Amino acid sequence: MNILIVYAHPESTSFTAALKDTALRTLAAAGYKVEVSDLYGEGFNPVAGRHDFVTVLDPQRFHYQSEQLHASKMAGFSTELAREQARLMRAELLLFVFPLWWGGLPAILKGWFDRVCAYGVAYADGMRFDGGFFVGRRAVLGIVTGGTPERFSAGNTYGEIGDVLYPVRRCMLEYLGFEVIEPFVAYAAPRVDDAAREDYLRRWEARLREIAADSSWHQRLRAQSGDAAANRKPDEGSAWSLQR
Repeated sequence: MNILIVYAHPESTSFTAALKDTALRTLAAAGYKVEVSDLYGEGFNPVAGRHDFVTVLDPQRFHYQSEQLHASKMAGFSTELAREQARLMRAELLLFVFPLWWGGLPAILKGWFDRVCAYGVAYADGMRFDGGFFVGRRAVLGIVTGGTPERFSAGNTYGEIGDVLYPVRRCMLEYLGFEVIEPFVAYAAPRVDDAAREDYLRRWEARLREIAADSSWHQRLRAQSGDAAANRKPDEGSAWSLQR
């Protein structure tokens, strides 16, 4: 099985890095093929633009999705994006490991979605959710917060973590067809003691082993592989025709 870890933190001694390192070590030791996209370490550029492409559809007006669709047909993405898209397309299990900043993804990770999950590569009109390109595959979030479990509870300061993460789960991952596993959250990691952090890492390791080895999921993955391939048939239509 192919696994991709998309990791977003600038500090190699952070607890977020410890989650990434634990995931890599655990899954590789279990015999899976694991790749890591270290967005800060690789200097990933989160800003979309014409630099994403070596092809040009319309030199007069830049419409991002139309250029993405054209590039998907012409092998027209930059080297950086082509590499990341190849990693994404190989992955049957996708892990995102990041700190929760301002109630959401770090900008560099949001930019990864914007640029890598391109129209024509990761989705198309009418090919979403159960009809998405990635049906059968799984995604899981490994998150570090500064806030405590109490603050991320119903009726409290930030609300439930599921509500906080709803746009990522529903409008990004499920939109692409992924089966999204309940997130693993290391609450208040900067505030707890070493024993609590070690417990987080043990539970993260056990959770990953369980997710990756789930035989019922492997059956669904095989059963839906044909559907996923059919959903990825080339889209000959244009992106949105209305100007934005």
